[in-house]
Amino acid sequence: MRYRLLKGLALAALLSACGPGEEKPPVAADRPNVLLIYADDLGYGDLGCYGAGHLTTHHIDALAAEGIRFTRAHASSASCTPSRYSMLTGQYAWRKPGTNIARGDAKLLIDTGIVTLPAVFQRAGYTTGVVGKWHLGLGPEGGPEWNGEIKPGPLEIGFDYSFILPATGDRVPCVYVENHRVVGLEEDDPIQVSYGKKIGDWPTGKENPELLKMHPSHGHDQTIVNGISRIGYMSGGKAALWTDENTADTLVKRAREFMIRNQDTPFFLFFSAHDIHVPRVPHERFAGKSGMGPRGDVILQFDWAVGALMEELDRLGLAENTLVILTSDNGPVVDDGYRDQAVELLSTHQPAGFLRGGKYSAFEGGTRVPFIVRWPGQVHSGHSDALISQVDLLASLARLTGVVVDSLEAPDSLDELDALLGKDKKGRSHLVEHALNGTLSLVSGDWKYIEPHKGPPVLAHVNIETGNHPEPQLYNLVADPGEKRNLAAEHPGKLSELAALLEKIRTQGRSR
Repeated sequence: MRYRLLKGLALAALLSACGPGEEKPPVAADRPNVLLIYADDLGYGDLGCYGAGHLTTHHIDALAAEGIRFTRAHASSASCTPSRYSMLTGQYAWRKPGTNIARGDAKLLIDTGIVTLPAVFQRAGYTTGVVGKWHLGLGPEGGPEWNGEIKPGPLEIGFDYSFILPATGDRVPCVYVENHRVVGLEEDDPIQVSYGKKIGDWPTGKENPELLKMHPSHGHDQTIVNGISRIGYMSGGKAALWTDENTADTLVKRAREFMIRNQDTPFFLFFSAHDIHVPRVPHERFAGKSGMGPRGDVILQFDWAVGALMEELDRLGLAENTLVILTSDNGPVVDDGYRDQAVELLSTHQPAGFLRGGKYSAFEGGTRVPFIVRWPGQVHSGHSDALISQVDLLASLARLTGVVVDSLEAPDSLDELDALLGKDKKGRSHLVEHALNGTLSLVSGDWKYIEPHKGPPVLAHVNIETGNHPEPQLYNLVADPGEKRNLAAEHPGKLSELAALLEKIRTQGRSR
């Protein structure tokens, strides 16, 4: 392993020395693979290795025991689309209008002309793939043509292979897209999709609640697919519809196939799980096993998926030469649109752990998420308090693979590879957090500043504190990790310092 690492470092130096337009040398076949496992709505307190007392997550806990468990790692946003956008582009999503939670028929949100995380790996000679939830839009202005070639999409922004849910499980169309085509679509049964008015004659949750096997708690009452009403209307494509109970199995199968096909060449695989997002419909192997209802069951299902991928790496003899990163797109939410007993069966389990807030929130529970790194022989087991952000994966993994990122590219992505590998215990000096309503916060060292916002203090339909307040907030995250005591009045100097730094980052258009 030490020999392979030295080869990689030598190659990185050679790649860096190449001038613009010069041909770069081929990548050695034993360069480390990278497997990025991305959970959906998994909270800081949802895993055993992060203190969950009611759930047993054997496979993820084993991953953490073999690697580094980060305690101050952040998604860049408290909701899914913007956090994914930031991670893949190295740019805070709040800088680009239109990157909030995307509709199921949205156009591709990522500009095909910019550098992306998968494009970095392509530059280094890796084969790249994405399997799972996408939710970054597809197609040109006006949205995708579901019955033809669906592009631009993942293949146009750096992936060599994609097998995706176009948006989320609770949004139509409920079909898989492989590369540029809907999987299993029959020519004589074309898909129609609308996010405006009802189309076709398929029943809806609002009109036909007697047909539902899971009822909505708010919204989610439009077209029924597989006994579950969704956001949006669709008809057609019956042969292509997914079955929610089989989603995790389907995604794991495709991910394993990708690894098998590319076992002899370096690969980057973005495995974007749909668990723990609604609708939570676990396979019968997991249904009822957690004692906490479907939300707990799909956490166990996600843990199984992680174990299955680790097992495949072992079987292929790739585990020692694969960097595995496991994290989540944002913090947790309990009731997010369906009556699935997640609230009633929560008991004393705290999905966000000791953190305040959750998904959508400006408080730490919105963006501070589980983050685990394993690379046998290269990272030592333990935990790290380094401050890191998912927006830094692009620049950090660029250095790992020997790719030079131009200073104008990925404007908010910093090279924090040493922190990711456990060599630097400090990480970033500061980072920006982004809440659903546009509120920005700045974490700098031990301190956190939340800018004033006049929005509602609580999102009533999900029962989550937003962090909104008409006055500025200042917290010491070491003395008060639960953000209970606003110190703005007691530390006006620190408040002014952080407010000025946040404004500088906002107005200058970049962090680096």
